[in-house]
Amino acid sequence: MRISAKADYAVRAAVELAAASDDKPVKAERIASAQDIPLNFLENILGELRHAGIVRSHRGAEGGFRLAKPADQLTIADVIRAVEGPLASVRGGPPEDASYPGAATALPRVWIAVRASLRNVVERVTLADVAAGKLPSRIEKLAEDPEAWVTR
Repeated sequence: MRISAKADYAVRAAVELAAASDDKPVKAERIASAQDIPLNFLENILGELRHAGIVRSHRGAEGGFRLAKPADQLTIADVIRAVEGPLASVRGGPPEDASYPGAATALPRVWIAVRASLRNVVERVTLADVAAGKLPSRIEKLAEDPEAWVTR
């Protein structure tokens, strides 16, 4: 899976909001500074997250952004889908719509398994988990595998 800068920035911004110590709205400038995200790019991302119901915006001198739901009810998958669409696609469509002739007939099942594996991670990690630095044990176990750290 390739995680775009947009998805990475969106997740980092959402985690920053989850980590906010109080329930006051957080200004985009503060998020951009804390996460080293270009402000113009972040403002567009926050607009998409607002449109998807992940964040709420508040106007005025005390305005800014905050999560629309509790951080423990929002997953990494929710944020990625809000800015990128479905987690896995094959040539722009869902894996279950892929169809191949001959020897490649079973390949759509591989793409579906890839999507299922991805979901097993990003649908199980909440913004609260990341903000607290305490990931679910099965996710930690996956990340502790030395082979997971090898780029191939």
